[in-house]
Amino acid sequence: MNVRPISGASAGGRGRGRKGLVLISGALLMAVTACGGGDDSGSGAGGGKGKDGTQQGKQSTAAVSISPESGAKGVGTNGALKVNVARGKLTEVTVKDAKGAKIDGAITGGGASWAPSTHLAAGTTYTVHAVAKDSEGREAAEDSSFTTLTPKNTFVGYFTPEDGSTVGVGMPFSVHFTRGITHPEDVEKAIRIKTEPAVDVEGHWFGNDRLDFRPEKYWKEGTKVTVDLNLDGVEGRDGVYGKQHKTVKFTIGRNQVSIVDAKKHTMKVTQDGKVIKTIPVTTGKPGYDTWNGQMVMREKLTVTRMNGETVGYGGEYDIKDVPHAIRLTDSGTFIHGNYWGGDAFGNYNASHGCIGLRDVRGGYDKNVPAAWFFNHSMSGDVVVVKNSHDRTVAPDNGLNGWNMSWADWKK
Repeated sequence: MNVRPISGASAGGRGRGRKGLVLISGALLMAVTACGGGDDSGSGAGGGKGKDGTQQGKQSTAAVSISPESGAKGVGTNGALKVNVARGKLTEVTVKDAKGAKIDGAITGGGASWAPSTHLAAGTTYTVHAVAKDSEGREAAEDSSFTTLTPKNTFVGYFTPEDGSTVGVGMPFSVHFTRGITHPEDVEKAIRIKTEPAVDVEGHWFGNDRLDFRPEKYWKEGTKVTVDLNLDGVEGRDGVYGKQHKTVKFTIGRNQVSIVDAKKHTMKVTQDGKVIKTIPVTTGKPGYDTWNGQMVMREKLTVTRMNGETVGYGGEYDIKDVPHAIRLTDSGTFIHGNYWGGDAFGNYNASHGCIGLRDVRGGYDKNVPAAWFFNHSMSGDVVVVKNSHDRTVAPDNGLNGWNMSWADWKK
């Protein structure tokens, strides 16, 4: 096709100039149509299929909806976030906080909806990106952002053992909450425990402010435990939210269990089931008998004061320099050094409920039984008392949930 330049319109006749303009306009129209991605099948309908077989040129009929609406503030941290689609199926939902951390969730209902698998953090802005396909495979997307509520009332959990510690085989993971919990399922769900090697770990509530986790039997030596304490945004009770998110790791050390026979006045210290030392002891005298049962070492004190008034024994004793003391119960039971017991060790029971081992005042002698035991023990080791005339220690008196059956523990 030969097209005269526009300038030829003024040089030649008026009729020839018009014809040249018409031809140029037609060429431009063809170019615009090609850029617009018209039907290359020759049908002229504009609804042909592309190389992947999906419909082109028509918008997807899938309608994605996100709740809460974009820009919302003060959004609840549990149950408020939902993504749904009509006339299609969800293929992708990505939710991130301001730092880029993703929120886990699952598409359910055959692609009809998505919900997070955990609660959201408080006072946090989240972005949502959702994609769905209709029955013809055409995609539709929706984006949104919102900010969760900032609570006026909060709680935290104080836990044991400490992060990075190595503990004995009896140590549970125990959390004390600063507020009474009335939504225990939500709080327990927010505490995830992983172990290597893997073992089933279950939680048990003592009252409404303490939650302990343990396996069915003592931990296996060398087990590595990782706790995701994700309380941030959890509504523990109406209007009261957690404000804590921490990862806690601890390792299980060698297996040491010490068995105290209150009748024989002896303690057999075992490691991996083998007796490594037998120590003469004295336990609670009649009327002050030592608890029976399994007791976990909670803390070690090189020296401490023991005053009978603190445990309901009036002024019966007040010893300001008790050496090599290891706490076994919250009610005041210790296994400790005793420099005033005379010949009681291995012969008769003379204490007010504690387990006494021979020691020297000041605790300077590393060769006495109390010093040896103190130096060979760690928090989380177990002391088992048998043949005492008292009842079995309560599971919530210290870290002593091992005195509860596995079936009762899981209730």
